[in-house]
Amino acid sequence: MPPIPELEAIRKAQILEAALKTISASGYANVTMDDICRSAGLSKGGLAHYYHSKNDLFVAAFGEFFERIFRRSKQTMELHDNPIDKILSFAWLYDRNDPDVNVGYPVLFDCMSLAVREIKYRTIFHDWFENWVRLLKDAIDDGLAKGILKDLDPDATARAVSSVYQGIATRWYLDHASHPTQWAVESYKKAIIGLLFPNNR
Repeated sequence: MPPIPELEAIRKAQILEAALKTISASGYANVTMDDICRSAGLSKGGLAHYYHSKNDLFVAAFGEFFERIFRRSKQTMELHDNPIDKILSFAWLYDRNDPDVNVGYPVLFDCMSLAVREIKYRTIFHDWFENWVRLLKDAIDDGLAKGILKDLDPDATARAVSSVYQGIATRWYLDHASHPTQWAVESYKKAIIGLLFPNNR
């Protein structure tokens, strides 16, 4: 009997979610395919039908994670009409009660460590950065078209804004005692406003 595409998609999503949760809880280096099988409720043969190796599975899982965060970022921005509000709309990145945040940061840091030496993971990062920059650039272009923003290089500014978010998020997550949520939110807003309106300093 041929595979049913809808069922195949559901099963793949189940496997990727199990992989992300397991990587987040234990770390990439400590996770085995057996761990993923247990978490997904599948046999080894069932898992191997979709992913032939740990590396294939984890590349797919990291790719799914970054795509999920990109979709959520896009949806968050679309809740706002004002381009400045769109650019500043990512306070959820600093919410420790958010399920994407709880799973996401350990996965992010694992993928970063792999990307130092492995081109596959570096490519995942590159694509994610470019998607993130494109979202921000679209909002900056809109601000320039409406006259809210002036004399900015949209691409360079979008890259700087995305770097502010990532840098503050890293400190917030890894050293929360010294970099609490209030500091993170106030700091990213202040830094980004400074980038968007450099003549108002």
